[in-house]
Amino acid sequence: MSERAIRSSSEAEGGADSPRPAADARAASPRATRSTTGVAVGLLLALLAVLVLAAGWHLTQGTSGAVLADADVLWGSRVPRLAAGVAVGIALGVAGLLMQSLARNALASPDTLGVTAGSYLAVTAVAAFGIAVPFWASGFVAFAGGLAAAALVLGLAGGAGTSTTRLVLAGSALALAFQACTSTLLVLFAEETKGLLAWGSGSLSQLGLESFLRAAPVVVVCVVLALVMSRRLDVLALGDDTASSLGVPIRSTRMFGILLSVLLTATAVTLAGPIGFVGLCAPVLARLLARVVPALGRHLLLIPLSGLIGAIVVILADALLRALIGPEGAISVPTGVATTIFGAVVLVVMARRLRDSGPTRQPPTIRIGVRSGRRFAVVVIAGAVALIAIVLVGMLLGSTRLLTGDILLWLQDAAPPRIAFALDERAPRVIAAVVAGAALGLAGSVTQAVSRNPLADPSLLGITGGAGLGAVLVVTSATATTLGMLVAAVIGGLLAFALVYALAWRGGHSADRFILIGIGVSYGVVALTTFVLLRSNPWDTPKIYTWLSGTTYGRIWEQVIPLMIVLAVALPFAFAHRRELDILTMDEDTPRLVGIRLERTRLLLLVTAAVLAALSVVAVGVIGFVGLVAPHAARALVGARHGRVIPVAVLLGAVLVGAADTLGRTVIAPAQLPAGLVVALIGAPYFVWLLWRSRDA
Repeated sequence: MSERAIRSSSEAEGGADSPRPAADARAASPRATRSTTGVAVGLLLALLAVLVLAAGWHLTQGTSGAVLADADVLWGSRVPRLAAGVAVGIALGVAGLLMQSLARNALASPDTLGVTAGSYLAVTAVAAFGIAVPFWASGFVAFAGGLAAAALVLGLAGGAGTSTTRLVLAGSALALAFQACTSTLLVLFAEETKGLLAWGSGSLSQLGLESFLRAAPVVVVCVVLALVMSRRLDVLALGDDTASSLGVPIRSTRMFGILLSVLLTATAVTLAGPIGFVGLCAPVLARLLARVVPALGRHLLLIPLSGLIGAIVVILADALLRALIGPEGAISVPTGVATTIFGAVVLVVMARRLRDSGPTRQPPTIRIGVRSGRRFAVVVIAGAVALIAIVLVGMLLGSTRLLTGDILLWLQDAAPPRIAFALDERAPRVIAAVVAGAALGLAGSVTQAVSRNPLADPSLLGITGGAGLGAVLVVTSATATTLGMLVAAVIGGLLAFALVYALAWRGGHSADRFILIGIGVSYGVVALTTFVLLRSNPWDTPKIYTWLSGTTYGRIWEQVIPLMIVLAVALPFAFAHRRELDILTMDEDTPRLVGIRLERTRLLLLVTAAVLAALSVVAVGVIGFVGLVAPHAARALVGARHGRVIPVAVLLGAVLVGAADTLGRTVIAPAQLPAGLVVALIGAPYFVWLLWRSRDA
């Protein structure tokens, strides 16, 4: 079989960037295969030597200097940290390879399938509710959480063989939902979950070798079992039909492989927390080496190769982090931050290689019938009434219960001091919530139309994360001001958008490539935000973390008015382009045929969405799911025409965030739950339903 034929087969099976079939080496002659086997083994030995050298460098680092002769320092801290890094790297490398091979998808990994986030949520829930469990039981909890996450993502995405964009989008969005649930537990049970915030980004810090000695046998057994099924994986890479005709039981092979992958991921999470993207980077690098040395394409060698590369990535990331910012500074920065940034780069590079062909051309859709004009009028009136009710209830409820007459007195500047104080503090919060919700609803409508994907969202395209990073950089500085935070958020959001737009450009824009690169940039800026957060003043960490979860606490009019002005301009601008938005949702060719300047229109609309999303971060912090849920709910209610979708999405976004803010302030009063977490808890079930409805479309 020629290389061109192999590439065509790969594209037909799982998208343009599916892993090259592991049978590349089998396609060559037996003599050629034997001649490269020695090279492959030599390369494995060379990588083992690299790991040994990296481990030696790693052992010389620490807060006490290069004191290798000190047995207490060596065996009490450095060796356990190194051992944990090696075990985690091998586990995640092999887990990622199994997921990619079983899905025939080069972007499948424990992170992009939500397995890591599911395991972390399960561990956090056990800690939050005060359930004391031994190590093996905590590993089982992480395994159960990761397995449930993998089953949910694969089931909702349409199976392991679904397209790259759909699989990554489903996994990333559900990972956001899991992270929101985890953040809710961290906020509500701060005392019980103390220390899990830093651990939640992946930390190799160990108190001894006990945890490693318990985890190592699990990793070894799983790797051995993976090697046993390597022959099946080689055949499965040729396609389900071919593998079935050759006697490979497809369903049981996939099920057993996913169980092994989740067990490896859960073991890594239990040992060192959720260290991000090693499961993506290691298999990708291993397959790149397999293109140079074809014998490595067989899973019997590819599995240990991925494990070795995973261990090298983790150890070097930890060593480089401590070398760059010093051992003392690295104490507060988890290793997972560095690996996530590296993984985000790999995700972007892989997305740029995505070809505009195959099943990834078909975005997930929902069949929406035509809606009548009367229905549109009823929905708009109902939405407006609900919005007025939400504003009124938000003004009345809080630590001090008020009456409608109190609001009238306050508007006339005749309210008693206690009531005036309560409303002066409450009014900016309520207005910030509804205005930011409206802005996110509009931004999501534009983003989904331009990207031609109803599962897209400004938070998944890096815009919200970039704005959050810019704002955090100002908040953690000594000269933080409202104007500075406003400017930094806008610049951060626009820079993130510009980066996504530039990286996605290859003689034009592919909607799938644009979304995948946006997800990669989003992961990267979130990791950088975590880095800045953990390096900031520890006394400011809870406040900043709460703000990043989306909150209206302490809002002032200076933070809300700029967003109100921009929304007042952007709303008629987007409505004026409703026809272009309708046509952009069709395909790449129709807009050009009807005379629309495609790239110019797309750029203007996306810049509008980016500015709205960035300013909403200043008003209410980082809130996800609104830009995802509100536009889709609007289409379900009034049809797909943007002349109707835009006003309804704006109303629904305002109602959703306004209701979430009121619930967060009142349900557990006097404590408060950030509005962003309430939105995620409301939006996640709807998103699950949306994915379920769209999986066969």
